[in-house]
Amino acid sequence: MPRLLEVTDLSAHFNVAAGEVRAVDRVSLHVDEGETLGLVGESGCGKSVLALSLVRLVPPPGRIVSGRIVWKGSDLMRCSERDMRRVRGREIALVFQEPSTALNPVFTVGYQIAEGLIVHKMMKKKEALREAARLMEVVRIPDPARRATEYPHQMSGGMRQRVMIAMALACRPSLLVADEPTTALDVTIQAEILDLLRSLKQEFRLSLILISHNLGVIAETADRVAVMYAGRIVEEAGTRELFASPKHPYTAGLLRSIPRLGEAGPEDGRGKRRLAAIEGSVPDLMALPSGCAFGPRCPEVMPECRERVPAIRPLAGADRAVACFKHHDAEGKPR
Repeated sequence: MPRLLEVTDLSAHFNVAAGEVRAVDRVSLHVDEGETLGLVGESGCGKSVLALSLVRLVPPPGRIVSGRIVWKGSDLMRCSERDMRRVRGREIALVFQEPSTALNPVFTVGYQIAEGLIVHKMMKKKEALREAARLMEVVRIPDPARRATEYPHQMSGGMRQRVMIAMALACRPSLLVADEPTTALDVTIQAEILDLLRSLKQEFRLSLILISHNLGVIAETADRVAVMYAGRIVEEAGTRELFASPKHPYTAGLLRSIPRLGEAGPEDGRGKRRLAAIEGSVPDLMALPSGCAFGPRCPEVMPECRERVPAIRPLAGADRAVACFKHHDAEGKPR
């Protein structure tokens, strides 16, 4: 399939009073036409900052410090701000994590959906408002003509999320970046939103980057998965291969932590069973440990893990890559 997006060595840092936060650190990934890439990791690992970096919207005091973002053959890092405004929404659209804060409370949802069409000069206001109501019907909002005249506070969380998806689709983008689109929704609504995204991907011929910390969501939806930890991609593989045989200890820990019916976790000190969990916590991005950031939590840590940061490298004979000294030495030679 044709390559739509290719990101190489992308870094985004935040300079704050206490020091420098490397929220995204030398990330490389790609998305092919028609593909769904799942981006997973614990909260605070840099997923949302990476999403904003793709369209050069990292908020101050953050900034992109290095890397390339090649979109349909053109490097977005070399584009003027005027050219980037043509890309945002029209070519690459974002579905933000919190619709309650992303939607403007003083405008109707119909106008907010239509606004992108008006700004990009694709339609006049009256036509754009009609298209907004049609898009609300596409994302399965009942009675769309009436609901288009309502304000965000008059809608449920699931309806607001559908409005956000309609806004993202308005200009017919090629790539949709959905940042935790099912967060804070109950399980039934989560399933409906995921089913909607799958059907819209087919109908609009979209490519999709789906960001989530929910591995169940990723397993149902993604073609490939990139696992992120402390600002870096630590493993990338096809969804089936990654779930069947994780190669990075962090990925393996995430998969072990998924609750499964009929399977009990390890015993605690009182003889009771508990859910499996990764020991420790995500490191402070301003005070990363030396060597591999996952080293202090890793059950398979080796001396060299504490001395060097492993680069992500392809595994021999497999369409996957991993950043771990279990699989390659410091020079990149397979073990």
